[in-house]
Amino acid sequence: MNVLLLDQFSALGGAQQCLLDLLPAIQERGWIARAAIPPGGPLVEILQAHGVPVEEIHCGPYRCGRKSAADLSRFAADVPRQTATIAGLVAGTDLVYVNGPRLLVAAALATRGRVPMLFHAHHRIGQGIARFLEGAALRYSGAIVAACCNAVGSSVMSDRIHVIRNGTADLGFVERAFETRRIGVIGRIAPEKGQAEFLRAAATLPNARFVICGAPLFGDRAYYDHVIQLAGGLPVEFIDWQEDVGSVMRDLDVLVIPSKEEGTPRVLLEAFSAGLPVVASPVGGIPEVIDDGVTGFLVTDLAGTLRKVLESAPKTLRSVALNARREWERRYTVALYRERITALMEQCVPHAALGTGSTLRRTSAMQRGAPEGIRSA
Repeated sequence: MNVLLLDQFSALGGAQQCLLDLLPAIQERGWIARAAIPPGGPLVEILQAHGVPVEEIHCGPYRCGRKSAADLSRFAADVPRQTATIAGLVAGTDLVYVNGPRLLVAAALATRGRVPMLFHAHHRIGQGIARFLEGAALRYSGAIVAACCNAVGSSVMSDRIHVIRNGTADLGFVERAFETRRIGVIGRIAPEKGQAEFLRAAATLPNARFVICGAPLFGDRAYYDHVIQLAGGLPVEFIDWQEDVGSVMRDLDVLVIPSKEEGTPRVLLEAFSAGLPVVASPVGGIPEVIDDGVTGFLVTDLAGTLRKVLESAPKTLRSVALNARREWERRYTVALYRERITALMEQCVPHAALGTGSTLRRTSAMQRGAPEGIRSA
């Protein structure tokens, strides 16, 4: 099978890490992968280092979250160029994998329903016009959708949705004494990620130390400066973006995910594997992962929830960490993620295109035929 990978970013956010997690499974099956990615970021270099030819495609820049009129104008100008680029790459392609919505319209126009398409939905789209364009592109292309959680899947305007849970590599379970009261946030620094809210809560918590690990990957520099100002006078350590997230987690007692909107954040699943208790906002797919008080803690009031967790007995936190680890082993390993995504990719493509020796791996939901509505794998 020949797969064309499309991504709207070349920086390494969570969606791009999901793409890189998928790549070994594609290559192990003997499939041929090519990619079209915006230039200038590490994703291009990593794909090329793994033998994936990469074509340059223009996308943006646009602000994250709600788009301005200027963003929409740039998007309208970008689509014809993007469509021409993709159209030049689809000859001989068996499947187009679209990793995010910004290239979805161009991919639909380029393929015109003649090449199978799989759209990987990592986040809810809130803005009306963006949701309309997403739905129109999915209908026109006949694409199948892989949604990272039910919350995201229910927001996509399609009846061809499979819920495929994210998975992560094993960061290694660490037994913690829970004595340092060191609390951290790890991830992209942006308004929707809630670092400002985290610092406001931190200001009310004496005898604790705080870590913010991350970077403004997609241009949220003004917000980053605001976060730095809020941290003034607080015992906060800033750590730049780290490829080895496990090394940061090993020095924490609690991970906080104070997001205002989410799909299923990878850092949550990484913390589960590492035995790091998580305090998280009940948004997006997070409540689908955390069983409150059993595998983690869902926020009602952030400062109050953190205070309660810090006052918990170490044995309580160890129990939560162990429960979370077991849940990761059962549902969120990278091996399970790869198996489920590649099975869905195979389902998208006529059997003749898969090549000899390809073994179809389908979950029981997939064995019932063409997707209809939201199914969970």
